[in-house]
Amino acid sequence: MAQGAIAAGMAGRDRGIALAAGMVVLLGALGLGAAHGWRQGALWVVGAALGLALYHAAFGFAGAFRALLREGRGAGLRAQMLMLAAAVLLFQPALAGGELFGQPVRGFVFPVGVGVLVGAFLFGIGMQIGGGCASGTLYAAGGGGVRNLLTLLFFVAGATLAASLAGYWQSWPALPPVSLPETLGLWPAVGLALLVFALVWWGSARIERRRHGRAEPILGGRAALLTGPWPLAWGALALALLNFATLALAGHPWGITGAFPLWGSMALDRLGWADPAFWTYWEDPTRAEALFRPLLSNRITVLNLGLVAGALLAAGLAGRFAPDWRIGLGPALASVSGGLLLGTGAVLAFGCNISAYFSGIASGSLHGWVWILPALLGNWVGLRLRPLFRLGSR
Repeated sequence: MAQGAIAAGMAGRDRGIALAAGMVVLLGALGLGAAHGWRQGALWVVGAALGLALYHAAFGFAGAFRALLREGRGAGLRAQMLMLAAAVLLFQPALAGGELFGQPVRGFVFPVGVGVLVGAFLFGIGMQIGGGCASGTLYAAGGGGVRNLLTLLFFVAGATLAASLAGYWQSWPALPPVSLPETLGLWPAVGLALLVFALVWWGSARIERRRHGRAEPILGGRAALLTGPWPLAWGALALALLNFATLALAGHPWGITGAFPLWGSMALDRLGWADPAFWTYWEDPTRAEALFRPLLSNRITVLNLGLVAGALLAAGLAGRFAPDWRIGLGPALASVSGGLLLGTGAVLAFGCNISAYFSGIASGSLHGWVWILPALLGNWVGLRLRPLFRLGSR
């Protein structure tokens, strides 16, 4: 009887969480649409859909890399290859045309230099000790991950610190931005990307079969659209399609960490602790305008907040919203140091696992391909640091 009463109470609470989150998603879309135009409201909905897909598919980059490097299991990596293949096929023809449904579009194509190498390496370490990547931190925080909220706070702090030091690191050596479709031609670049994805898929499956007797499938098992869980393949395709929707609505691909130095800089300015308008970082004309406009007019901010709301909705629908406030000193220190590394690394490397790796490769940028190599090395180092913080294997 007591156990039944507890289960009923938890079910009622989760229904309440789902209802409240659903209202936030709906009212947020309506409010943003009224205040900042229909595209902003639509981006809020896309962000919520991203949060729901990430949560239900448990689609994490840090966990996938940890499973690959520690156990030789590659299901998460193969899901990433599916996601990237779908994104490349959607993005690169649209970017070559210059517009999508009448909206001018541009990809994320950034320089390859010392900053990308150092930043991606630091980000990789932060992924493993901070408890997640950029998207993983947001969706886990929305789903009730208290430690992820702490990571997010210091993620923003690290990004803001890196922005304040832009006058130093922006002078580091770098090559000009390289677009592979412009260099090789559209379809040769697409074909080369698909070949690499296929080889990575084949190689990871072969390694996994050798070590474990079979390769874990990414499409299979129980699947429920609203309540989850989803197969990894569902999550991969959903993320590719929602990133494409972001391109159509915002004119640029999905990004996350570009908003973090903005949040931190605005906070410092409001508190009177600094004047970020005079930082070299904000003198860049592509960034300067954001610092003087309302925060909710920033497209990446809206996507991020919508993602958190969508993850909260997913947790309520799945009946798994259960915040645990007992973090522990070791994991708390891991969140602080990991968050600082994540934020600093993302700013130095022109993005994170989403804007550099996912959206960069989808855009045909050489920097997206380069980013993953030092990031994987950083993940390897981060794995070896986890025991120092008393972090488990998951």
